Amino acid sequence: MSKKQKNKQQLYTDEYFEKGHWLLKIRQTLMSLIGWLAVIIPIVITVTSFWASFNPKIPHIWSYPEGILEIKFIGVILLFAFVMSGIFSISMTIIQNRKRQRLVQQWPTFNPINQKKRENTIDTFIDKRFGNKEFRENVRTYNVQPEQNLDTDEIHKLYDEHHINDLD
Repeated sequence: MSKKQKNKQQLYTDEYFEKGHWLLKIRQTLMSLIGWLAVIIPIVITVTSFWASFNPKIPHIWSYPEGILEIKFIGVILLFAFVMSGIFSISMTIIQNRKRQRLVQQWPTFNPINQKKRENTIDTFIDKRFGNKEFRENVRTYNVQPEQNLDTDEIHKLYDEHHINDLD
């Protein structure tokens, strides 16, 4: 066993899948089978009784007219819900596809050529003002002199000087 496997912590246990515990396995298996039968048997009885209302040769347990009417009513409700869900899903798909085509497949909202020029211009400006990139990234502390502070619109003016301002 590797060190990595030894350090793994078991976050859950299930005695059903461990060796032994035969009574637990038998009891849980029987309970799950009884639970599935409790689901399947009423469905089979209901389906055969409804089917028998159209074909009397089908064996059935009950044939109450109000039960058949209720099954038809529930069927209409489920059909209506299915149709409404389908309409909603299809319309939302169409809306999202149109929105994606309008927004995602547009040209960029900025000029990519000017963007590269802006990056180079600002890098050069910052290097002149505060020192080269290697110095700035490796210095522990740096005191900015008052004349080195940036004016509010200094970057905007710099872009205007180089004719690379897309925010006119």
